[in-house]
Amino acid sequence: MSDFVLDEERARRIGLPEAVYAAGKTPAQVAAIIARAEGRGAPLLLTRLSAERFAELPAALRARLDHDPLSATAVLGVPPPPCAAARVAVVTAGTSDQPVAAEAVRTLRFHGEAALTVADVGVAGLWRLLARIEELRAMRVVIVAAGMDAALPSVVAGLVPGVVIGLPTSVGYGVAAGGQAALNALLASCAPGLVVVNIDNGYGAACAAVRALGLRPAQPAA
Repeated sequence: MSDFVLDEERARRIGLPEAVYAAGKTPAQVAAIIARAEGRGAPLLLTRLSAERFAELPAALRARLDHDPLSATAVLGVPPPPCAAARVAVVTAGTSDQPVAAEAVRTLRFHGEAALTVADVGVAGLWRLLARIEELRAMRVVIVAAGMDAALPSVVAGLVPGVVIGLPTSVGYGVAAGGQAALNALLASCAPGLVVVNIDNGYGAACAAVRALGLRPAQPAA
């Protein structure tokens, strides 16, 4: 008997297939989960699959996965083709926010959505954001990853009409407290309608974007 139960009906219920959180799972468990997905002919997204844990998987299995070490994600199978034009932007305040943002970008791509990426436009140099603001105003959803004081998502939410998802990151030191200051700042934001996800949760931010776009509505029960 396996020590895991996959939620194989999730896509039918909510339009989002289950992703596998690889952190804390043994290589054998990860391999067994992938084998189950392959048996169903289903694509699979794995998150928090570090380069070290990926290297522990059998070589034949690694060859069948599209692994990205920056985002610590891996994809089994071929995701749907991306939309012709990006409807989601993923914005980072600084270079240190890129791993979390990359998880969001990879998750969006798994769901058939290409993302416009706008990097390193934090409020310490606000001109960088203003130089790209018209591009962001054209997006239906904007995910903004920021650590430290996490001011950037609030600024963006005051400038663009689309859905803005604040993605606090654990970047920072001292009172940044591993992203707690960023999370609290976003929860207390005065920008109306700013949506906030958990610290470093790029996957969750991307799923919120997919829900907002209505890309994959749940299928009726058979």
